Amino acid sequence: MPANSAHKLHGFAPYKEKKGEEYMNEKQVEHFRQILNGWKSELMEEVDRTVDHMKDDAANFPDPADRASQEEEFSLELRTRDRERKLIKKIDESITMLDNGDYGYCETCGVEIGIRRLEARPTATQCIDCKSLDEIKEKQIKGR
Repeated sequence: MPANSAHKLHGFAPYKEKKGEEYMNEKQVEHFRQILNGWKSELMEEVDRTVDHMKDDAANFPDPADRASQEEEFSLELRTRDRERKLIKKIDESITMLDNGDYGYCETCGVEIGIRRLEARPTATQCIDCKSLDEIKEKQIKGR
């Protein structure tokens, strides 16, 4: 893996903010739109590959152990694709938020989520403080 690829998210270099730059300006919105659309395209390609793979590799093995092994492999792939399908839905929701001017702001308290957090998790809807509080509350509820 090339040294600079560790600094890229889905093929995009981190956004370089200029001093005094307005948060979620046109350039930033476009940066995140490209990241979200690129990520969605990658996931959609994976879905297509899985469908093709399952069509091509589906075989009726006479040996029950071989058949069970193939079914387990397909089951694992389908669970992975289901998680990706849910992620595609979140990406679509994030793109809608970009279109509406709501992207990048915490849905709980309204503060800026921040460029670096959004680059790390482009579908984030909460600032780190609100997300941390939610996780603490969740742990407390599970602990009861």
